[in-house]
Amino acid sequence: MKPNPLTCISALFLAAAPLLGSEYSDLKRLEPVPANVQIPVVDFVRPAIFQSPKLNFTGVLIGAIVSDEQDRTSLLTYDRTTQKVDGIGSRGDKDVSDFVWLDGKSLMYFIITSKYSVTALYAGVSGDLSESLPLLRDVGSAVIAVPPKDRMHPLLDLFADGINTGHYDDAVTVTASISSQNLGPPVPSEEENVRHILARFSELKTDHGFDLGFMADKEGKLAFGITQQDGVMSLHKLVGENWVKCPEDLDQIDVLQAGDNTGEVTVLGPRDGVAPRALEFMDAETGKPGDVLLQDKSYDFNGWLFRDPVSYNIVGAIYDRAAPRVVWFTQSYRDLQAVVDKLFPGMVVRILNLDDAGKTALISSSSDRQPPIYSWVDLEKHTSGLIKNSAPWIDPKRMQPMGVIKYKTAEGRQLDAYITLPAGASKKSPPPLVVLLHSAQDGRDTWGFNTDVQFLASRGYAVLQPNYRGSAGYTWMFPEQDKWEYRRIDDDVARATKAVIDMGLVDHSRVALMGSSFGGYLAVSAAAFEPGLYKCAVSISALYDWGKYIQENKYQQFSGSEYSRLLWKLGDPGKNQQKFDAISPLRHAEQLRTALFIAWGEFDSPELISQSRSMASAADRNHVPVESMSFLNEAGGIHHLEHRIDLYSHIEAFLAKNL
Repeated sequence: MKPNPLTCISALFLAAAPLLGSEYSDLKRLEPVPANVQIPVVDFVRPAIFQSPKLNFTGVLIGAIVSDEQDRTSLLTYDRTTQKVDGIGSRGDKDVSDFVWLDGKSLMYFIITSKYSVTALYAGVSGDLSESLPLLRDVGSAVIAVPPKDRMHPLLDLFADGINTGHYDDAVTVTASISSQNLGPPVPSEEENVRHILARFSELKTDHGFDLGFMADKEGKLAFGITQQDGVMSLHKLVGENWVKCPEDLDQIDVLQAGDNTGEVTVLGPRDGVAPRALEFMDAETGKPGDVLLQDKSYDFNGWLFRDPVSYNIVGAIYDRAAPRVVWFTQSYRDLQAVVDKLFPGMVVRILNLDDAGKTALISSSSDRQPPIYSWVDLEKHTSGLIKNSAPWIDPKRMQPMGVIKYKTAEGRQLDAYITLPAGASKKSPPPLVVLLHSAQDGRDTWGFNTDVQFLASRGYAVLQPNYRGSAGYTWMFPEQDKWEYRRIDDDVARATKAVIDMGLVDHSRVALMGSSFGGYLAVSAAAFEPGLYKCAVSISALYDWGKYIQENKYQQFSGSEYSRLLWKLGDPGKNQQKFDAISPLRHAEQLRTALFIAWGEFDSPELISQSRSMASAADRNHVPVESMSFLNEAGGIHHLEHRIDLYSHIEAFLAKNL
């Protein structure tokens, strides 16, 4: 019997053979290690072999990002009708990071350098990706733009994090910059790129502020812009040739993306401290609220919106409560969710995208012990088939379940925290605890598979993930300024920790903290200001003195927006030294009684590197055990596989020694 073409998606990996190498020999192993063997560090830190699958509009072509054995990611496509596989990779320390289908066969993809810096935007045609050409490049002050057209979905929304903005002939342009270094096909000249300019738009001006970004409407046309001046953010709507400022305060509402109608955006409405904020439409010119899409009884919306592939109207909201949740706004999508839920019982099932005909869907299924598995679903026949397990080396039977507890803040507000216990844990044999703090100040820990959690649990540690004030989903509970009250956040973390200890689930004498970025700052801050509660702390790519950081950023106040924003929210260090003393552990190293592990990347900001070294030195001067590591070619965390293996191996040894 002829196999269903979609089941042949495994052939994608045959096409990657020329890209593979032997630098990381263990990456050739795709099956789990034997049950009697400890799961190696590499299995928790290696990249997924398959991610971001997307159907084109006809449903004939499937694209995906895949990883190879040299710690690189590539773009591969599969034609369901011809079973032809095509692919494109990059040389050196470069990866294909994301892509979007533009029409029936054309697509656009990003290449990043050193795992964090977007350097190129390419266009190609499935079936001949080797002939891809650079689509855009930054040529000095002339930033070339290719606005979306035809069936191109809102590219500005899809790639907002990788989009640079610039001014050219007093016109706003939106593009991704391109480097000519070793990217394969040659980068075209400035004259050649001029042919790509299809439209220019009036400049979005501020007296001495910054353009933070632009948004397209649902058809992909430039429609909205956000600026910041003196720390205050503003929304603007493009009306004809002019930008009109919205009267709403963006510290009280959150703009998410375009709405369904012209001039409309979706926002999280104002907080009132009584009920969760409404997910609603708003007129971007007047600030007048429109229809409410969703208002949960306990949580602010904190996820992503699903658009219908034909109308491109918003038809669903996927977000997190204590557990994952999806709300569909039309009956047809509710029926579709019921179908896919039945096909994958006991799993969290997410519809990733559909073809225009609504006959084929790509879905992911996962749980707290199972990384995402990608499948296709024939919606007419109600059948499905496996595309790829993103991490087949993970044996879900050896992973540990994640539970949820509630704890109360000093004001009596009830928040979530997730707890994962190692195998064999009991009240008679309580394990040591690692408090794992999320990296984004306004981010959120969620229920589901987490590699850091499972790595720590596999080493015998209980893991607590507290959601503190300011975390996504809880903004309605607290004044907006509480997001910047870091000592109150420290107290939230301590209360969550004590709640687990009081339950008798963990050993109260062996508690550690671990985090990166803002979570790394919280780990060291809590260690300094709650020295009797924690025995050690792990911090990666973090700051430890906000006042000093703001002062150092003063010299970049005209080239970046961060200085004015921090000055607006945290205050002026020169005028309020007492406040910054109270939130900066580097100024209180003499209080440390907690062993520290501090890591950073040598491409992090100079001030972050300086503070990391100073924090380690200050701990050492105060006779506190401290270990430090730095990594070349890293910024904003540790991303290269070789470095991650080294980092997590050292973290494992550090925790074993100090807990």
